[in-house]
This record gives sequence, structure tokens and C-alpha cells, in this order.
Amino acid sequence: MFSKKSGVFLSVITSKDNPSVKLYMKLSSSKKERKNLSMYVLEGYRLITDAIKENSLVRQIFFTEDAYEKYSGSLSQVDLKEVKTLIISNELGIKISCTEKPQGVFAICSIPPEKNLKSSLKSDGRYVVLHQLQDPGNLGMIIRTADAVGIDGIILSQCCELYSPKVIRSTMGSAFRMNIFDGCDIDSVFSCFKEKGISSYAAVIDKDAEDLRTCSFNGGSAVLIGNEGNGLPVQVADKCTQKVTIKMTGHINSLNAAMAAGIIMWEMTNK
Repeated sequence: MFSKKSGVFLSVITSKDNPSVKLYMKLSSSKKERKNLSMYVLEGYRLITDAIKENSLVRQIFFTEDAYEKYSGSLSQVDLKEVKTLIISNELGIKISCTEKPQGVFAICSIPPEKNLKSSLKSDGRYVVLHQLQDPGNLGMIIRTADAVGIDGIILSQCCELYSPKVIRSTMGSAFRMNIFDGCDIDSVFSCFKEKGISSYAAVIDKDAEDLRTCSFNGGSAVLIGNEGNGLPVQVADKCTQKVTIKMTGHINSLNAAMAAGIIMWEMTNK
């Protein structure tokens, strides 16, 4: 391949048996491989650009032939100085893509070290705890909304995998900016809240719970949101300082988890 930008010929990878391509495909398709190797994948120019801007641990970037001519000049060579860059054929790009309209830009990243919840919590912070949430799209949307409204951190307990391609795509870059505490034990979370003086609020469907609109969220606050189908387990909700609900006057009594979380986070950050 001859690059018009650089004026030199570049080697193009055409086989999916290339070690780097094989690694990308393994990480893209296997939760086990992502966990064992502590790596995950990204796809798309905007997502990868956001990862680089937020100093994420990008290790390799793949451009298809067409994408290299279109995008490579936009990515600062200073930003990419520690990143292995490879050119793959357009056909190979289609094979490894997980999207309907691939842009031809892919990356392999290292999963960052886990953050310590106890030392990171702010006594006056606003947090969302997701307990047993299982839908990747919901998780990604909640992270994105939390980023938009200024939530201080997302705490995940027994949730779906944070670094799955679908979750990362759904966050649209917010996963790189947000404080996310993954794999937290729910009892340890309550213990940390108690030590920091953070009040916890169980989001429930209960006519006797406090109306979200009248809840003051004074001081440090954390709202707990449960599984899409079953909500919070009773024993978890009962450990919270208070129970809150979104009062409804229409013809349904529940909302999608991501929609409910968005409404609650808006109220939390606008008191």
C-alpha cells in the first residue's frame, strides 16, 4: 500500500492469523480472554480518540487501508508514540468488525488497575450503585448519563462485564472519563458509605417510599439501582438509609433501568 500522506509504502496485513489480529479477535469475542489478559478492545475513530485523550492504556491501533488515509493524520503522532500501529486490509477490517458500518479503526487497550473505593469516596460526593444490572446497553447508557450530569462515581456490584465491546461502545467515551469501581462487594460498599457518612437511597417501586421529587439528597448521597427485571433485593434495599421512588401518573408502574437512573441522577445533581 502506498500512503499519499507519508509518501511511503506500508505493509498491509491480510491474514486473520497475524498474531496481533488473532489477539484482537480473541479479546473481542471472549470475556475469559479479556479477564485473563487484562485487555479489551475498542472500535471506531471517535471512541479511540477519546481513549487517547483521556490517557487510557492504548497498546495497539489497527487501521484498514482506507481508514489509514482518512484518519491517521488526525491522531497526533505524539499521542501514538508508545502505540503499535498496524495497517490491515479493508476486507480483514470487515471480518473483525462488530458494527454494521465499520469505520476501519480498531484498538487493543490494557484494563486499568482497580480503584480503591474506600480511599476514593468523597464524603460530599454523589454516587450511583448498580447492583446485579445485566443488560450491557443499560450499563453503558447509565455511565454516559452519569458523565453528562456530573455524578462523582459509578459503583458496580455483580453487574455485567464493564469491558465488553457492547458496554464500552454504549458509553461513547464516558467510560474513560468516569470514576468506575468495578466488582465491589455490596456489604463492603455499605461499610464504606457508613465510614464516609454517605447516605444511601434504594430506588424502588413502592407507593410508601419517598417521592423522588421531594427527596433532598443532603450531603454525600448514593442511589442504588437493581436488576432490570427484579429490582433491588429486599435485603439490600432494607440496608439503605432511605427508599425513594419515581411517582407515576400514567398507565405503567415501572421504567427501563437506564431511564430510571437518568431521572434519579438528574434529581440528585440538581438539589
